Amino acid sequence: MAKVDHIVLVKFKDGTTPEQIDKIFDDFLDISETIPGIENFVSGPNTSPEGLNQGYTHAFVMTFCDSMARDAYLLHAEHDRVKAQANVIFDSVLVVDFEL
Repeated sequence: MAKVDHIVLVKFKDGTTPEQIDKIFDDFLDISETIPGIENFVSGPNTSPEGLNQGYTHAFVMTFCDSMARDAYLLHAEHDRVKAQANVIFDSVLVVDFEL
């Protein structure tokens, strides 16, 4: 089976602090280290000079060993917990997955 990259682009709500942004990405990093099948996690702010980000200021990418691991992650209780916290500060999210 092919590995899967799970790409998440984020717009934050007005008033979100840098500390809140760091915390939510730390929380996603933490669960990426505990939920089986996640091989890598990276995150950061947009640094593209192209100006095509359409207001999305941050992104993260999780690499899963296969689509079954990605599907299990999406239903995992820890994912639901962190996603609920994220939804408090996320204004908009765009998700794209693709096989490697």
